[in-house]
Amino acid sequence: MELKVVEYSAARTRVLDAALRLFAEHGVSATSLQMIADAVGITKAAVYHQFPTKDRIVLAVTERELARLIPALEDAEDRSHAAEARDALLAGVIDMAVRDRRLVRTLQFDPVVVRLLAEHEQFQHFMSRLYRVLLGELDDDGRVAGAMLSGAISTAVMHPLVADIDDETLRAKVIEMTRRIIGTSTGEGAQKSARSGVSADRHARSPRKSGR
Repeated sequence: MELKVVEYSAARTRVLDAALRLFAEHGVSATSLQMIADAVGITKAAVYHQFPTKDRIVLAVTERELARLIPALEDAEDRSHAAEARDALLAGVIDMAVRDRRLVRTLQFDPVVVRLLAEHEQFQHFMSRLYRVLLGELDDDGRVAGAMLSGAISTAVMHPLVADIDDETLRAKVIEMTRRIIGTSTGEGAQKSARSGVSADRHARSPRKSGR
């Protein structure tokens, strides 16, 4: 079963938006359905009408956020322009992390989220696709590299040292550093191509010695 983009009704979207803010602020375990209901301005029964359990809300929130990466992931899986698409996917991952700094902690480290994601195959499959595009084959080395990359990005956007850095600056810096780590900079590839082109051009224009 694949992770997919889901269009929710306005009522469900309000519940998910409120839950997202509360999960980021308090964590999943400390957020009750009553808190979500109060934040939306409805009764707890109305929340139950939209989502039968809090676990379903957590899964829906997580699916909605990760699904934002689906277009970039599918584009990156198109091998006709893999390098550029990989770089766009990396930028999309970091965009999401920077935009929702507090949410990153919840999605990455909240024990309820970690448990639920481990129990649902579509999330595991999606993350495998994501890291396979960014890092290559997911053997033991690849999985360790993926875990380290995920932890590095998460820590980079929510560490106290960067709390006062504006989003645009932080995004640019994290992308630059991550490109260095995993070597996906399309600019680097373009520069290599340009250098090769210049070298070939010079070689073609250089006068040949006659040997006489």
